[in-house]
Amino acid sequence: MATFVIEGGHKLSGSITPQGAKNEALQVICAVLLTDEEVIISNIPDIRDVNKLIFILSELGVKVKQLEEHTYSFKADEINLKYLESDKFKREGSSLRGSIMIVGPLLARFGKGYIPRPGGDKIGRRRLDTHFEGFIKLGATFRYNHDERFYGVEANHLTGTSMLLEEASVTGTANIIMAAVLAEGVTSIYNAACEPYIQQLCRMLNSMGADISGVGSNLLNIKGVKKLQGCKHEILPDMIEIGSWIGMAAMTKSSLTIKDVSWNDLGLIPTVFKKLGINLVQKGDDIFIPQQENYEIQNFMDGSILTIADAPWPGFTPDLLSIVLVVATQAKGSVLIHQKMFESRLFFVDKLIDMGAKVILCDPHRATVIGMNHESSLKGTTMTSPDIRAGISLLIAALSAKGTSTIHNIEQIDRGYENIDERLRAIGAKITRTEQCV
Repeated sequence: MATFVIEGGHKLSGSITPQGAKNEALQVICAVLLTDEEVIISNIPDIRDVNKLIFILSELGVKVKQLEEHTYSFKADEINLKYLESDKFKREGSSLRGSIMIVGPLLARFGKGYIPRPGGDKIGRRRLDTHFEGFIKLGATFRYNHDERFYGVEANHLTGTSMLLEEASVTGTANIIMAAVLAEGVTSIYNAACEPYIQQLCRMLNSMGADISGVGSNLLNIKGVKKLQGCKHEILPDMIEIGSWIGMAAMTKSSLTIKDVSWNDLGLIPTVFKKLGINLVQKGDDIFIPQQENYEIQNFMDGSILTIADAPWPGFTPDLLSIVLVVATQAKGSVLIHQKMFESRLFFVDKLIDMGAKVILCDPHRATVIGMNHESSLKGTTMTSPDIRAGISLLIAALSAKGTSTIHNIEQIDRGYENIDERLRAIGAKITRTEQCV
């Protein structure tokens, strides 16, 4: 188990380039299973979750070559389907939630797809019904082994159909899209997720020969094709990491430039941070955050307290609510954070309260933050990272705190952030990593 030791209170300065988007990478890497031709993907982040998925694909028989840093070649021309029923796959697949997205491509191309019940962050229930209901509507037979917690879908052929998703699940939408591109006929998906990363997946598939229209909307129409070809694809910068750097700059009263952020794909992220009083300046495709001694939360126009809530895209992403909450602890004013999608994601606030933050956890989904306007610093403490986003939020708090903080279980942070300690040291943070023998 690894640990971060952070000496807080130091300003950051300089520029940082965000990594490739984790959530897009997990989708487009699974899509290589749809063709026997070479697919080259660039800007792949070097993080635990993505590396684990690449390992699983290599065990499945995909020929993987690293062409250069962050660029890989994939060729799925000799797939070993027996691996899907092995104990090794059951062990490896269950440790990565993103592994669920291999099922759609395997079902489409080989007529079968299996997956152990996947793990991931402990942030509440994350059901898989959307994925499998979509496969069933395309003509697949579903089965679940309760003893082994193992899912399976099989079909001699898939047939296009119309479906209305019960929830705009990002991974569910991605999985169904990848199954439908090789189905016979036309598939329409209403209430589809439309995040930039879903749009990227659709663009990649279209470049491989798929016929997907409605990209960017919540109504996708997919005309099935018989075969897909290889392609080259570049992953977008990670919007969650961009939001994390904004939070770090604000909390540490630092001036920071975030390079090449793909402004057009950030949605409400700049708007929400501006409502917290943070000054963001667009310079070309960069974000410049000038040093601010204070930032004040806006109220609603009628004077009532600001509420920041998550919602499916183009609403505000739930992955940044933890970071917004931490940033608000040092703002002037108060804000209600409403986490609608995951009932356990706000449970890390007790650690912030231990550091001196004024946060009232109203219930599992809502927390009221009374900002301290940088008049009273957070205090360093010892804590454990429960998941990726809470982990980076606690790291942001530690960077701004008075004294030294220790964060255990930083493997959770490593799942989503590439070499975060090295990159922080490069812009002035005092952070060290220690490995502990268990």
